[in-house]
Amino acid sequence: MPTRRELLQRSAALAGLLGGLGLLPEAAQAAYAQAAFDAKNLGEVLKALGASAPTESKDVTLQGPDIAENGAVVPVSCATTMPGVKRLLVLVEKNPSLLCAVFDVSDAVEANFATRVKMGQSSNVMAVAIMGDGKVLFAQKEIKVTLGGCGG
Repeated sequence: MPTRRELLQRSAALAGLLGGLGLLPEAAQAAYAQAAFDAKNLGEVLKALGASAPTESKDVTLQGPDIAENGAVVPVSCATTMPGVKRLLVLVEKNPSLLCAVFDVSDAVEANFATRVKMGQSSNVMAVAIMGDGKVLFAQKEIKVTLGGCGG
C-alpha cells in the first residue's frame, strides 16, 4: 500500500510528464485568454483570439431569459450544429469584461454549452462561433436585468 507521500510524488511526476508533452495548459494559452478577457469591445476580443469580423447566423443559437431576476446568476446556453466549429464564446455587451466564457470544441465534443453569467445591467448577450475555416458567426439576444423580475 503506497503512502500519501509516495502518491504525491507520483502525481507530481505525472504532472511534469504531461506538461512536458504539452498536455497541460501552457503560459501562452493563458496569455491569449487574458488579453481576450481584458478586451473592452467585440473587435478586441476577436483580435486577441485571432478571429475575423463576425456575421450574424441562424446556425448559432443563444438561449436565456427575457428578464433575469438576479443579475448575479443569469443562465445562458449557446450551441451550433455546424461542423468545423473550434470555439464558442459567450459575451455580455455592457459588462466591464465583455468576454464571459470560452469553450474549446473538437470533433469529439458537441458544440452545446450552458453556463451562468453575471450581468450588472440589461444588455445584449452574444454567442459567437469561431469556425476552423476562419468564419466567425454569432447570435444575439437582449436580456433585461431587474430587481424582483419586474421588467422596465
